[in-house]
Amino acid sequence: MEQRELQILWVAVVAYVLSGVVAIFGVVLKKSPHRFVLGTLVLGTALLSVSLGLRWERLGHGPFITMFEVLASNVWSFGLIFALAYWRYPPIRGTAAVVMPIIFVMLGWMTLSSTHEGHFPQTFRTPWLYIHVGLSKVFLGTVLVAVGMAGIILLRRAGIGLSRFEKLPADERLDDLAYRFMALGIIFQTLMLISGAIWAQDAWGRYWAWDPLETWSFITWIMLAFALHWRLTMKSSPAVGSWMILGVFVFAFLTFFGVPFISESPHKGAV
Repeated sequence: MEQRELQILWVAVVAYVLSGVVAIFGVVLKKSPHRFVLGTLVLGTALLSVSLGLRWERLGHGPFITMFEVLASNVWSFGLIFALAYWRYPPIRGTAAVVMPIIFVMLGWMTLSSTHEGHFPQTFRTPWLYIHVGLSKVFLGTVLVAVGMAGIILLRRAGIGLSRFEKLPADERLDDLAYRFMALGIIFQTLMLISGAIWAQDAWGRYWAWDPLETWSFITWIMLAFALHWRLTMKSSPAVGSWMILGVFVFAFLTFFGVPFISESPHKGAV
């Protein structure tokens, strides 16, 4: 069973890589292979769904314990959310040249991680865990879409690929769309924090204890709220707005994929 999971996983990786490579070369060559990029992105996500589903059935718990599981499930959520945005918002399809390399980093990290089985704590056996984790993945996925648009703005400002990104909307339009996704992000992150507090009360008898992951998650929320507030009140330029988006994403990335695996708090993930 485990061998089959890994075989399907590797085919999914190939599909993601094909999607990203074709998207990048499409920008370089000024082509529009949108159907192929979307098709392979959906294929990779579907295959990864099967692989993670087989692992879930075999182990009896979802993919959110070990580093391998966390990375694989977030590649899945990134692929799903970006595929939806790619399909629904044709003007931003060129952002795949920025988003897919980020997914490549996740894929590389995932393939280097051990596929061993982790311990599933008793405190994780609650529906609130699935709600909390699901909301967190939607939050990070929506911010990733915003990062794709922010990356295009910054590349243009740096004079890189101006002609290759000319088919994308103007920077002001991309900035507006990016912050719409950031606004979605803060909604889901707020719900994530609330559901996490409810889970913490059930699991450990307290809603909030300022453990490292709770603290970093709250700081990320503050950063996201500040970025939205700054843009609305100060009417910052698209370049400034883009740097703030990247800052929020980097901090959120460190929170999701760093803190749980080095902390000794109840949130510790790699156990």
